[in-house]
Amino acid sequence: MPGPVIWNGHITFGLVSVPVGLIRATQPRTTPFHLVHTAHGCLGRIRYRKHCELDGVEVPEYGIGRGYETPAGSIVPVTDADLDNVPLPTAHAIELLGTLPADKIDPRQVGDSSYYLAPGPAPSAVRPYLLLAEALARRSQVAVVKLALRGDRERLGMLRPLNGTLVVNVLRWADEVRPPSGVAPAPTEVNDDELAQALELIDACSVDTIDDIPGLVDHYAQALASLIKAKTQDRDIHQASPRLSRTQPVDLMAALQESVRTARSRRGEHPDES
Repeated sequence: MPGPVIWNGHITFGLVSVPVGLIRATQPRTTPFHLVHTAHGCLGRIRYRKHCELDGVEVPEYGIGRGYETPAGSIVPVTDADLDNVPLPTAHAIELLGTLPADKIDPRQVGDSSYYLAPGPAPSAVRPYLLLAEALARRSQVAVVKLALRGDRERLGMLRPLNGTLVVNVLRWADEVRPPSGVAPAPTEVNDDELAQALELIDACSVDTIDDIPGLVDHYAQALASLIKAKTQDRDIHQASPRLSRTQPVDLMAALQESVRTARSRRGEHPDES
């Protein structure tokens, strides 16, 4: 189920305003470990407590706010109300800057934050929302937008339709992407026969969606669950983990051909099918 709305505003689409609410589209998969005291075997939780450096008292969450330190060293308090009323056009609006095909956006710029946009609560918000989603879908394009969430600076975003729902992925600014200078090897001639086999291997590994990849499971999560279960049952868990050791093949063509046969077999195809 979608999470709570964390931001309310509207999309500016020319002279059209689309009221929306922002909902996180992802939830991180984390390992539920705690820091514990192991020196004396008591396994008590290690907790971090927040203290004020001036009066030395422990401060509860409700007593903690934001403050900006000036060059002179004084602190200027900044409240949530201040941030909600900051004189910034994108403080309560997602500004649509332009549209283009999704493959024209550098994948390096796509960040790790994505959000669903829900239409505003008023019935009048639904029609412009669906209109924008349908128009982008008909043109097979995405929109580059600019947004600023509370307490954050302005960021770029990629707004796209997904089965009638508008989704925005936060983008990095161009100057946040490092150039690949010095990473690529020196140019050399590519063998045509080997290239043909490499292309065939790409075709053999091609899928329609990421969910179509066979055996796509989180082995770490499975292994961790087995480890925890074994420890709770006082069973021996110390065993060597399987290691993948690969060496550069002597015959690259033979390795490519075998890889093609393996990939096709994994997909249920006859190894000799083309």
